[in-house]
Amino acid sequence: MLSGKLIPLRQYGGPDGELSAALRYLNQRYTMPNERAKALLTDIGTEELGHLEVIATLVHKLVKDATPEQMRAAGLGSMYAEHEKALFYTDANGNPWTAAYIQAKGDPIADLAEDIAAEEKARATYQWLINLTDDPDVIQVLKYLREREVVHSQRFREALCIVEEHYKTKKYF
Repeated sequence: MLSGKLIPLRQYGGPDGELSAALRYLNQRYTMPNERAKALLTDIGTEELGHLEVIATLVHKLVKDATPEQMRAAGLGSMYAEHEKALFYTDANGNPWTAAYIQAKGDPIADLAEDIAAEEKARATYQWLINLTDDPDVIQVLKYLREREVVHSQRFREALCIVEEHYKTKKYF
């Protein structure tokens, strides 16, 4: 059944998906107050682009041999009509990706708190996606991505401590 396998599409172009995360982190790095925090955002943002590629590959493999009837039955009739089987940045409901999905406040503490929340939302979403499928190959990929979200959340918590410590340190000129 194709519909139960296509659930990873949610993380391709959705608000808590990999594209949104990558762009969020790569934008926020410029306002970080020290090189360690900048480097962390650069590393995680780059890794999120890799996760986007994983999701793209997974979705492509799941739809490449699907018939138009199977696409329609999977709830992707509109997507098929617009894009055939080409990948397109949408959420699970077919809503196109928008820059409104990413945040950059310019305040490092607020941005890192947003990043921790984003990673936790993505972790939860991956768990729910795992719950929706019975395909062991899809589950294996989703579990890997879920665990990376846990690591990213931990790293952002470390960065938050680094930035808070940076602000506590007296500056002498």
